[in-house]
Amino acid sequence: MKIKEILAILEEMAPLAYAEDFDNVGLLVGNSDAIATGILVCHDALETVIDEAIAKKCNLVACFHPIIFSGLKKITSKNYVERSVLKAIKNDIAIYAVHTALDNHKNGVNKIFSDALGLINTKILVPKQNFIQKLVTYTVPENVEYLRNALFSSGAGKIGNYEDCSFNSQGIGTYMGNENSNPEIGERFEFVESPEVKIEVTFEKHLQSKILKALFSHHVYEEVAYEIYDLQNTNQNIGLGMIGELENAMDESEFLSFVKNKMICGGIRHSAFLNKSIQKVAVLGGSGSFAIKNAIQAGADVFLTADLKYHNFYEAENQILLADIGHFESERFTKNYIVDFLKEKISNFAIVLSEENTNPVKYL
Repeated sequence: MKIKEILAILEEMAPLAYAEDFDNVGLLVGNSDAIATGILVCHDALETVIDEAIAKKCNLVACFHPIIFSGLKKITSKNYVERSVLKAIKNDIAIYAVHTALDNHKNGVNKIFSDALGLINTKILVPKQNFIQKLVTYTVPENVEYLRNALFSSGAGKIGNYEDCSFNSQGIGTYMGNENSNPEIGERFEFVESPEVKIEVTFEKHLQSKILKALFSHHVYEEVAYEIYDLQNTNQNIGLGMIGELENAMDESEFLSFVKNKMICGGIRHSAFLNKSIQKVAVLGGSGSFAIKNAIQAGADVFLTADLKYHNFYEAENQILLADIGHFESERFTKNYIVDFLKEKISNFAIVLSEENTNPVKYL
């Protein structure tokens, strides 16, 4: 199996189009055409992790955080990033990062976080915007089912928990072909009025080329009439953070002790207790201060995230309990999820969970 075949599976788990614009995801180091000898899955592709990959004969490191985040102008071993990259290159080890591509997936980081706490009725906290497009096209009634099914198979027509969604309306199409035309109905220079069906489907914008390929290859017209629109709708299945409910409410102190135990936290920094029970819980793995207002607007009793600064705690405004459980801690089960996903897709292949603890934060 080539490395690029494994990368296709990783992208199925976390489509790179889901990643935030600022991020650096995908293949960061290595040759995708190389034959894979094994996959080491880790949180951070540090130099010690590359050493582990060498020892365990894995030439692909699948990591959550991208070891290369900002641009590298030199690779001279002067810092931890350059040392890791240099060692990977010298030992023909590829590095692939998923980061916010998995953060934004409905089954990704924040669903893993929610599941660890046993949250129910979960939904995306900050749905991704400017990610949905609509295709409008026209065809003869005899071509509708064939064309529509091709569009569905290419990824169009998915709305929330529903698939094969479309809107179809009947009308009359008109045209007249010139001397170079070869009309499906009628003759050249003949004005034609013909029954047509208008098909409308929505799709995630990164699928546009795939959708258009299906449209052109399954349409009967010589010239395909179509329109594509950018929609303002948010995508309820893609986005950052998640909000859900506890099956049984807890008081604030009890709840934070519960979180500390479940997420194996060295400590939890939090805003002032509001002396109310905790039932509705918002989570966002990693740095999530930007979503404090979203959590409040969603009616959460508590917002669990990481990397909150001093002044962020004031933003609780006596409306919500804010809790910083630690960056690594909020994402700690992500690598386990990646391993499980890969093992389900690839059998009889070495998929190894890294034993390295790459959390740089220590507690007394």
